[in-house]
Amino acid sequence: MRNLHQRPARTFAGVRFVLTDMDETLTYRGRLSAATYQALEDLQQAGIRVIPVTAASAGWCDQMARMWPVDGVIGENGGFFFRRDGQHGLARSFWHGDYTAAVMQQLLDKGEGIRRRIAAATLADDQPFRQTSLAFARNGDAGLERELAAAMREAGLDVTVNNLWVLGWIGGYDKLAAARKVLEEEYAVGETQAQETLAYSGDSLNDAPMFAHYRHTVGVSTVRQCAGQLPKAPAWITESPGGAGFVEFAQAILEDRHS
Repeated sequence: MRNLHQRPARTFAGVRFVLTDMDETLTYRGRLSAATYQALEDLQQAGIRVIPVTAASAGWCDQMARMWPVDGVIGENGGFFFRRDGQHGLARSFWHGDYTAAVMQQLLDKGEGIRRRIAAATLADDQPFRQTSLAFARNGDAGLERELAAAMREAGLDVTVNNLWVLGWIGGYDKLAAARKVLEEEYAVGETQAQETLAYSGDSLNDAPMFAHYRHTVGVSTVRQCAGQLPKAPAWITESPGGAGFVEFAQAILEDRHS
């Protein structure tokens, strides 16, 4: 990882899509700053499509897609894409299509089995607002988190860990698979074009597929906490953590477009 401020001139000049993690990439210690929100608005006003790609619940993503200056939101680690439809409506597309509710019931059933097996397992506060994933809260106990991840895999779930949750789902997708699907179906952007026009920012293990696949990748400085576990580190790293790091990233894109 190289310092973002040391990038060659016009590194991001061709970027037209900014995909970004949300928790501790747009936020910092759970809060979204005015400066970060302004950076999202600045990108949008420059004609850049911004799409958070997050493990956050459908409830959170509904609000983001409706009210934030973003083009849409890929949520629950790839389970769906929400985008504004008119002034107040929302268009929703799910990885599992018409089978989403049945898949969610399977997840809840598996979650109950895991909770009976692991007494300390606690579902995330936002689990009632999820539509495609099962989330257990992280509590800082690394042993418990490993036990949870193992139990979820034994139950046949795909599993990842981010700053807040041990997350499980069914379907074999991840952030990358969902992003590629959305780019192709919603924007007619294929793989070759995406490599030139897309930039991604993140900070966590569930960002690993995106860091490994795309050319223009940036980690906010807190990515150092998991860098040793990433198969491929992001190309660039900011000086600041969380949302302040994202502001650096947004400013770099805007500077390179006008240099």
